[in-house]
This record gives sequence, C-alpha cells and structure tokens, in this order.
Amino acid sequence: MEFMLNKKVKSIVLAAGKGTRMKSELPKVLHSIFDKPLLGYVMDSVNKLDYIDENFIIVGHEAEKVEEFVKKNYENAKCIMQCPQLGTGDAVSKAVPFLKDFDGYVIVLCGDTPLITSETIKNFIEFHDNNHADLTVMSAIFENPKNYGRIIRDKNNKFIAIVEEKDALPQQKAVKEINAGIYCINWKIVSTAFNSLQNNNAQGEYYLTDIVKWAVSKNLNVQSYILDNNEEIFGINSKADLAEAVKILNKKSLIKLMNEGVQITDLNSTFISPETTIGADTVILPNVYITGKNIIGKNCKIGPFSHIRNGAVIGNNVRIGNFVEIKKSVIKDNTNVSHLSYIGDSELGSHVNIGAGTITANYNPISKIKSKTIIKDGANTGSNSVLVAPVTVNEMASVAAGSVITKDVESYSLAVTRPPLRIIQDWVKRKIEQLSGGIK
Repeated sequence: MEFMLNKKVKSIVLAAGKGTRMKSELPKVLHSIFDKPLLGYVMDSVNKLDYIDENFIIVGHEAEKVEEFVKKNYENAKCIMQCPQLGTGDAVSKAVPFLKDFDGYVIVLCGDTPLITSETIKNFIEFHDNNHADLTVMSAIFENPKNYGRIIRDKNNKFIAIVEEKDALPQQKAVKEINAGIYCINWKIVSTAFNSLQNNNAQGEYYLTDIVKWAVSKNLNVQSYILDNNEEIFGINSKADLAEAVKILNKKSLIKLMNEGVQITDLNSTFISPETTIGADTVILPNVYITGKNIIGKNCKIGPFSHIRNGAVIGNNVRIGNFVEIKKSVIKDNTNVSHLSYIGDSELGSHVNIGAGTITANYNPISKIKSKTIIKDGANTGSNSVLVAPVTVNEMASVAAGSVITKDVESYSLAVTRPPLRIIQDWVKRKIEQLSGGIK
C-alpha cells in the first residue's frame, strides 16, 4: 500500500561550512563525485519524494558559489545566509522566519552526505509519522563511534539527549549508538526550541542536538530511527573521504548495472555514475569512465579507456572504441566510433562509421560558443578527419581521411580537403648522401 502522508514536508539542508580539512578554496558541498556536487546528491534524494515541496539551503562560506549552483539546478530551493557561523542550531534557526506559519514536518539534513538515499529519507519520515513523534533523530550503530555525537538513553532506554564527543564523559563515549545528523521535526511544536538554545559547550556554538534535551524537558514524543546501512551517512570532511565515497557510490552503481544484465569486465577500473542507464548485454571494458546522466542502449561495446560525459544518448548495437570521448551527443543504433576520436555536441545517425582519430571541433574559443555537428545515416569519416561545427555530413556521404570539413557535405558525396599526393623519387637517398658527405 502506498504511504499516505497528511502533513506537508519541507527540508533544511546545512551547507554553510568551509570544510577546512578539504584544503580547498571550493566550498565543501560543491566538491564533486562523477561531476555532480555533493549538495546535488542530497538535493536529488530529497526531491524524489513528491511530498517535499520546498527546500531551504543554509549557506555561509563562499555563499555566492553555492547559491549559483542551487539557483541553476533547483527551482524549489531558497538559500539563506548564516553569518557568522555559530553552529548547527544557529544554522537551522536562520530558517525559522521563513517557516513562521508552517504546520507540518521539517527534515534537516547535511549537504556533505552524498550517499543518503531517497528511500531512507522516505522510511525516516514514515517512521516519524507512524509513531506520532514530535522529534525524530536518525541514528546508527557503530563499533567504533569516534568523532560522532552519542545517543544517550535513561535506565528505561528512553532517548533523552545527544552528547557531542568533545563534551562527552567517558561512560558516554562508550555508547555505540550515534547521531546521524538527520532530523524530522514537527515544526509547529518544536520550532520554538530555537529561541532557547544555549552555547554552553566546548565550542561555544549553538548545537542542533540540544533540541532533543529541550523536547525531553517538555515531555514531547522524541524518537530515534536506527539506520540499516551506515554507509548512507558517510560525511565528507577531507579529500580522502571524497575518494572513499566515490568507491562506495561506484560499487553500488556497478552492482546495480550488472544485476540488470550489463557485463562489466573489471570492477576495479570501471567508474559509472548512478544517473547513467545501460541496456542489457552491453559490455563495458576496463578503464571506462562515465560521468553525469547518460543513456546507453543494449548490445553495445564500450572501451577500453573510453570517457563518456554528461548528456550522451547512445542507441543499441553501438561500438565506442578505446580512447574515445563522448560528450552531450546522440548516437543512434548500429554506429561505430573508432579509437582516439572525440564526439562532442553532435548527432550521429544509424550505421555511421567514425574513423580513428576523428574530431568534432565544437568550440570556438573566441566567441565561447559551442556548435553542433550532424552526421546522418550511413555516412562515414576517414581517419584523422576534423569536422568544424556547425556542419552537416548528409546521408551516405564520405569524408576522406585527413580532411578538415568546414562546409556541409551532400548525400553520397566524397569530401576531400587534403592536397594532392606528391612522390619525390630518391629524396631519402639524396638526403643520406648529403649527410654522409657524398660517400656512398
């Protein structure tokens, strides 16, 4: 049965931190996995749930860059500035004026946890709703809970507080249930807590975790939802964490594709973004790297050493050779793109043959404009040919090897731009004699 939620839901995503350990001028949440920022993964998981209609992104460090990304990609999101940055509780409080009359649930997430799934967020909200909770905290069990806030319970196992590790007593540090940093709040009841937060702690910050203590003091219904897969709350704090998240996300993506009938010959050297769909019986050879959102059909052969970038739509029975790069292009059924070629901003018809070393020159560095190359059904290009966009090679036309094409090529025509071949007899012999001083 489909879960019916009577309450409206909004999200607050914390994305203000500098991420000092990243050692980078780029905001932490804009570091990418498969060319997609960490914040994008969190936002996409949230937006897959139909009943979440509005998102508030708390920004701070390099706020302009984060706002630019949000505005470009998410119409249902609003950025709110936190300056100075005085802790997670202070961050959420910045959204309070925008939710003054809201009567529903607010989920709070971190913008640096790209592995969180929409299914987990959905189950979390359902748990909160089914238990008629006022406040629900997502938790997880870790054998080594170092650096995490601990879930503290009383002698009756009732959830009473979250204590940050730097503020925890030795017996509290021994607790293995940790705070995952994701909250579901009955906003009308709990939002007043943000008016009474204190900063009496080692950091001098306003902790979001203190709303648990506040809710307990008001005898509200406080729950914890224990996460099944701890990997989902893996937070990115360093470049090493980023690399580990790539491995986790990639492994999950590859297993899913193999379960759908894709043959991947080397799991250790193949990287495919979760947004890419691939048809059954397609073979992915070693050292293939696929980023962004792409569609690849059935019975294709990709690689080795191919790079497919965002926006590729590849049909069935297509061969992408080794050291080929594809970017934002449509390639129809039964077409071959041979090794050492670049196909960008292009449309290739069916039964097209792209010779080795073919380049679609799509970018004008002076005007900064990218133009399209169209190669229609049955056409072919010879090795080391360059097609300078905008240009069209029509049906069954042929481009001779080594040609530079700057004009449209008519159907069934041959386009040749190279100079006529000259053979100078004994040229090498004479050079050798000159170098040897005329001695034979």
